Amino acid sequence: MYLFTASNIVKRYTNHLALDRVTMNVPEGTIYGLLGPNGAGKTTLLRIINQITAPDEGELFFTGRRFKPRDVTSIGYLPEERGLYKKMKVGEQALYLAQLKGMSKSEAMSKLRYWFTKFEIQAWWDKKVEELSKGMQQKVQFVTTILHQPKLLIFDEPFSGFDPINSNLLKNEILELRKNGSTIIFSTHDMGSVEELCDNITLINKSRTILEGAVHDIKMSYKSNMFEIGFHGDPEAVLNKLNGNCQVVDQHVERTNHFVKIKAEKNLSGNDMLNLILPVASVTSFNEIIPTMNEIFIRVVEAQNQQIPVNHE
Repeated sequence: MYLFTASNIVKRYTNHLALDRVTMNVPEGTIYGLLGPNGAGKTTLLRIINQITAPDEGELFFTGRRFKPRDVTSIGYLPEERGLYKKMKVGEQALYLAQLKGMSKSEAMSKLRYWFTKFEIQAWWDKKVEELSKGMQQKVQFVTTILHQPKLLIFDEPFSGFDPINSNLLKNEILELRKNGSTIIFSTHDMGSVEELCDNITLINKSRTILEGAVHDIKMSYKSNMFEIGFHGDPEAVLNKLNGNCQVVDQHVERTNHFVKIKAEKNLSGNDMLNLILPVASVTSFNEIIPTMNEIFIRVVEAQNQQIPVNHE
């Protein structure tokens, strides 16, 4: 079941088409990556989902029905541009924002104590926001975003300003939120985080959707029958066995281990390659090389920018 759907969304500004019939279907209980270069239209789409602006064409659906203004209360939004009041004290502000989301003061206080303790930020309660670093402010805003347990969470570049330790802390919390049933739209330029966190993605470029689907399926569709094989034995004998079935892309030696990177013919399976090599060498490793999301992102965006068809090989 889709918790949220944006169908054929169009948004125009003066002399600029920000979104051109963009569609995304977000399954319930998943982390959905919204990807794209700067200026692709991601922030415009997020603002439309949050009812900050309206689409010129297209429709939004939430829990299987047309999106209604009151559904905004079921969304937690962490924007890229942080929105805390600099002069207010952290605890006072967190309590205020929780009550704006419909929580009672006692419920908000109880949950804030839990999260401030979990993130080890109790000492910040009476500090003004302007006294905190960008990363510290981000922790506070993350807590205020998730506190009312919304059905849909939207994180726009949530790791901006974080060191690796705190980024990892936040990643673990996002995974825990999904484990507990939250549905998350996650916008980022960090393709490593996409690989770690996202179940599905939509990639937007020049206002249009150019790639969408499950992360695993996309990576499998862009693989090109590349393998790296490690072995002990005579490299010349191994290459002779592979000759005619594979193209050697690279080879190197690490201590006593030889490694060869090859592009195999489509009809040649991994077992076929092992059967060719094993009579002349002892295989120590055998890995199919799957493209990363970063490589796929660059490949697909550059292909569209140059207006050439994308080969999956």
